[in-house]
Amino acid sequence: MLCTVVHAMAIPTSPKERNLNATAAVAAAVVPAAGRGERLGPGAPKALRELGGVPLLVHAVRALARSRAVGLVVVAAPPEGVAEVVALLDSHGLDGKDIRVVAGGATRQESVRLGLAAIPAGVEIVLVHDAARPLVPVDVVDAVVAAVRAGAEAVVPAVPLADTVKRVVPQAAGRPEPVVETPDRATLRAVQTPQGFRRAVLCEVHEKALAEETLAEAEGGLPPVTDDAGLVERFGGQVVVVPGHEEAFKVTRPLDLVLAEAVLARRRASDGF
Repeated sequence: MLCTVVHAMAIPTSPKERNLNATAAVAAAVVPAAGRGERLGPGAPKALRELGGVPLLVHAVRALARSRAVGLVVVAAPPEGVAEVVALLDSHGLDGKDIRVVAGGATRQESVRLGLAAIPAGVEIVLVHDAARPLVPVDVVDAVVAAVRAGAEAVVPAVPLADTVKRVVPQAAGRPEPVVETPDRATLRAVQTPQGFRRAVLCEVHEKALAEETLAEAEGGLPPVTDDAGLVERFGGQVVVVPGHEEAFKVTRPLDLVLAEAVLARRRASDGF
C-alpha cells in the first residue's frame, strides 16, 4: 500500500525532533528530484544544477522548510545518488526540519508514490513540489496548506496567463499547425507547485493510477497526466486554485536559469535571502 511507512535516510535534525504522528495539522512535502532534466542541457541532473552557487534542490527544500506549516520534507532522489543527496542537504543546513531522502523512480509519478510511502501515517496534509521551482515564496506554500486545512481535497497555486493561447492540431517538428480554437484566457491559469492534498486523496489516486497502468498499456494508453492534481481530476476529484506567484516559475531551459539568477540576486540585495 502506498501509505505504508517505509524506511528513508534522514538528515540529522535538531535534538527536539518533531513528532509528526501527533500533529496531523502539520504538512509533509514530497519533492520528486530523480529526473535528468535534459532540456536544461547536458551535465548533472537538473535538481543538482546550481543557482547562485547552491543546487536548485537545496533552494526548493529551503523554500518549503521556511513554512511553519511544513514539518517534514521527503526528497525522492536518483536511486544511485541517495547518499550524495543526503550529504548535500546535510551540508547546507535546513533550520532543524525533518528531511528524509528516498530512492526515486523512473517517472515523476513513481517518485511521488515512493515519497508518499516515507511519510508517517499521522500526517494528513501532503504537498508535492517541483525541485525545479527553487524560488517559490513562503506565502504561496502557506496559502496551499491553509486551503487544504479549510476543507479542499486538492489545491494548486496558479497565475493568470499573459499570452493569448491557441489550441492546435500537433504536427511534425517545424510544420505549420492548424489552429482549432482560441480559448478565453480569462478562464485559464498557469499551474505551479507546491500542490497540496488531503493525504488520503493523494494515496487513493496514486493507487488507482498504478492499478490502471497495465490496463492502459493494453488499450493503447491513457492521456498523460503531468501533475498530481491531474490525477485527482482524472478520478473524479475536485481541485481548487489559489493565487500563485510570478517568481515560482519552473527552471526548465537555460534562459529560465538566467532569470532565476536575476531574481535571486535581487532578493539577496534587498533582504539578504
